[in-house]
Amino acid sequence: MKTSGFLDQLLKSAQGLMGDARVRVDQTSERIENQGIGGFRMGKLGQGVIAGGLLSMLLGSRGGRKLATYGGLAALGTVAYRAWRERQAQGGAVAVEGEPQTIDMLPAPQAEIHSRGILAAVIAAAKADGHIDQRERDLIQSEIGKLGEDAELKAWLQTELERPLDAAQVALSATTPELASEMYLASLLVVDEQNDSERRYLDELAMHLSLDPQIRASLERQLA
Repeated sequence: MKTSGFLDQLLKSAQGLMGDARVRVDQTSERIENQGIGGFRMGKLGQGVIAGGLLSMLLGSRGGRKLATYGGLAALGTVAYRAWRERQAQGGAVAVEGEPQTIDMLPAPQAEIHSRGILAAVIAAAKADGHIDQRERDLIQSEIGKLGEDAELKAWLQTELERPLDAAQVALSATTPELASEMYLASLLVVDEQNDSERRYLDELAMHLSLDPQIRASLERQLA
């Protein structure tokens, strides 16, 4: 199963939902845009259309403005990288020393692991307001069915969609501190922070991810 290319298209499809929204990228993210994440590329047109339909259904009434602004794995990795570098510059107890291994810095196998965790976080966060009813699940599964021959990806997506919302379960995918920060960031891009239930979900997720408070603050500040 290749998750990274599909996730990249899913995140970027928010730009289409928001019309003229622009992705904020620096030189690092531009390099990743040109080279692909983990060296993996995929056909953009067909996957992009499917990803756009799936994202629209997952978001429901959400506008997708934050996703449109920071869409794409390259930009997401860059934001997480900045948070880690800020934390390291502050000194004290830092979970990761040296160059932070965010998704934009990783070779294909590790990038795939990060992508799967991030995508699981995106799907869970989309369910945090409880708007996805059975009819919408059926529509989403119909979109998933259009993914072609990648039976493993389709089965995985359906499993994540049907899984009851559980922040502790989502956090199990965070195999590194950097991935934990990327999963929180992806969740932050999806939820409505003004919604009490969604904010509680974010707080619970951060707790189960054992997310450094200063890194969390940096991520939220960059998105403000």
